[in-house]
Amino acid sequence: MGVWELLLVGVVILLGLAGVLVPGLPGSWLVWAAVLWWALSDPRALSWAVLVGATAVLLLAQAVRFVLPPRRLREGGATTRMAVYAGGGALVGFVLLPVLGAIPGFVGGAYLGERLRLGGRGEAWTSVRTAMRAGGWSVLTELFACLLILGAWLGAVFGG
Repeated sequence: MGVWELLLVGVVILLGLAGVLVPGLPGSWLVWAAVLWWALSDPRALSWAVLVGATAVLLLAQAVRFVLPPRRLREGGATTRMAVYAGGGALVGFVLLPVLGAIPGFVGGAYLGERLRLGGRGEAWTSVRTAMRAGGWSVLTELFACLLILGAWLGAVFGG
C-alpha cells in the first residue's frame, strides 16, 4: 500500500474519531471500515490480525454500551464545546499515557471546557458529572475503542 493510500486511511480513521463525538454519525464504523480497507489493500497476516482485533474491540464496546445508559447528552447539558474538549483531552491523554490516559484525558478535557465556559470549579464539576451520567460514559467507551484501534493500526503501519 502506498503512502497516499495510508494517508487516506488515516484521514478516514480521524474522521471516524470525530464522528464518535457527534451524535448520529457512525464514527466507530468509519474507523472499522478504514481498517478493513487497509487490510484488503495490504494482505499480510499483521493487517488481518489488526482487522480481527478491531472487530473484536468494537463488538465488545457495543456490548458495553448496551449496558450503559443511552446517549442523552443534549438533555444532560453537554455542549459541542465540551465534546471537542473531551475528545481532545482523550487524544492527548492517550498519547501521553498510552491507552489508559484516554479516560482521565476525556474527563479532564470535559472539565476544562466547562471550567472555561462556566468559570467556577463547582459548577464545572457538576456539569461534567451530569453529562457523564447522561451518556458520557457511552461516548467514552466508543472513543476509547476507536483510539485502541488507531493505536493498533499505527503500530502495524510503522512498527510492522
